Amino acid sequence: MFNASLNTSSSYDTQHALAPYGWDEGWAAEFAPYAAQGLLPGRVVRVDRGRCDVLTADGVVHGDTTYVTPHDPLRVICTGDWAAVDPVGDPQFVRAYLPRRTAFVRSTSSTRSEGQILAANVDHAIIAVSLAVELDLGRIERFLALAWESGAQPLVVLTKSDLVPDATGLSYLVEDVETTAPGVQVLAVSSTTGDGIDVLTAVVSDGTSVLLGVSGAGKSTLANALLGEDVMDVQATREVDGKGRHTTTTRNLLVLPGGGVLIDTPGLRGVGLWDAETGVGQVFSEIEELAAQCRFHDCAHESEPGCAVLAALEEGSLPERRLESYRKLLRENRRIVAKTDARLRAEMGREWRLKSAEGRANFAAKRAGGRL
Repeated sequence: MFNASLNTSSSYDTQHALAPYGWDEGWAAEFAPYAAQGLLPGRVVRVDRGRCDVLTADGVVHGDTTYVTPHDPLRVICTGDWAAVDPVGDPQFVRAYLPRRTAFVRSTSSTRSEGQILAANVDHAIIAVSLAVELDLGRIERFLALAWESGAQPLVVLTKSDLVPDATGLSYLVEDVETTAPGVQVLAVSSTTGDGIDVLTAVVSDGTSVLLGVSGAGKSTLANALLGEDVMDVQATREVDGKGRHTTTTRNLLVLPGGGVLIDTPGLRGVGLWDAETGVGQVFSEIEELAAQCRFHDCAHESEPGCAVLAALEEGSLPERRLESYRKLLRENRRIVAKTDARLRAEMGREWRLKSAEGRANFAAKRAGGRL
């Protein structure tokens, strides 16, 4: 229970009980209209099965995540939101939440093509990748695209570095990921030996960080290392494939002893894009820069003359894997967006019909040539 009194004015009180959780002058100004209504500010620190815990200056209260906007999955309250709480209301206490500065969203596996928000108001998106198994660079690129699209600053953390037998091998792995993640800090850490933890602690000491990754990536162990105590349960991963069970089943916001807050999330089996074209462009910034040099502004980088992307591919300065991954993520993103965008669906339909007609014409020409 917090004993500090609540400052309901728009000025920022550095002694405010919510300051360790990220409350600042900007949030105070945003909240001023709700304060005038007698509502209290609070941050959502836990979400589990449609219920949430909200920390206010008077303590933790509980409520329903779907009360404010029950029919929009992207507006359902999530961990990291700043909420307006009615101190004397019924159990459905959250009256509104403040506009999000950032939001980490992925597409669900549902055939309805819905977005799922994983965390809100995040400054750093920590992508945990285990070095106990072979690196999946394509998956890292996918996480990075969503992180850039969210508005947060990505950071790739290579966990379990103590399992890499030599320093040279570790250096090569870090370089591979750095090539995959232009403009992103890549840090190798070991929660067992403590290597790299001090650097990571310094990064996350300012603002809100979300910890992301697949099951078995070592997120819970990493969270415990940052917290300085065993708060999160840890389970061993399978040696055969490095996968683990979902140790974390809820999204929890935790205050770090060195400053800042951390949102720990369950391991993600699927990392589907959700309207992340800008994020994809940032992950593949070198391809975007090359594309700007193509002869045609609408170059598809397939067979067009004067294509700077294909020229870089041919001379070897652009790895084929990077180009294929870029194409794959753009195609996937277009399909996702087209499900809710009629104009894009129609455009994709026209493109498909043109390619089909071209294919039939080429086939007919080959058959005719064979008869000559």
